[in-house]
Amino acid sequence: MSKIVIFSGSPRKEGNTERLVDAFIKGAEDNNTIEVISVIDYKVNPCIGCNSCFMREGHECFQNDDMTRIYSKLKEADMILIASPVYFYGISAQLKAVIDRLHTPMRNEFHIKKLGLILVGAATLPELFDAILKQYELTLNFFKLTDAGKVLVRGAREKGDLKEEDLEKAYSFGKSIE
Repeated sequence: MSKIVIFSGSPRKEGNTERLVDAFIKGAEDNNTIEVISVIDYKVNPCIGCNSCFMREGHECFQNDDMTRIYSKLKEADMILIASPVYFYGISAQLKAVIDRLHTPMRNEFHIKKLGLILVGAATLPELFDAILKQYELTLNFFKLTDAGKVLVRGAREKGDLKEEDLEKAYSFGKSIE
């Protein structure tokens, strides 16, 4: 049984990203404990690259925001699932702010072993996810994480544009996590 923390990066409620996350959870919940960190429920400022977290006791950021709550959840996690809508070939700005704030020595206290990815975009271009997939690969390599899997959905612009097979892929992905 794994403790999975899901970063749900959509700034809109009940959209395609959230529906894919829900399908993943349905598949994973029997064998895992799951916590969803939805970016719309947290106020996280962007990293300003000052590196003061490297000097501060406890490596905490000087910014007083909800990232402190997120760090405590990650200290318990075995796996992170990143789920995001794709805007202009990248993850949502809100999710990017959270990920950038992981540039802290505090991450050495995490025991994360696996990383997974769910992406959904409006375009149908074959290269739609290439930039994100490259960052994902670099993250896996740098932190020596196992790729738990990916669900990539193209052509879903409006809420409800997901096909049943997209939701089934997310469910099966969740079922595969032990």
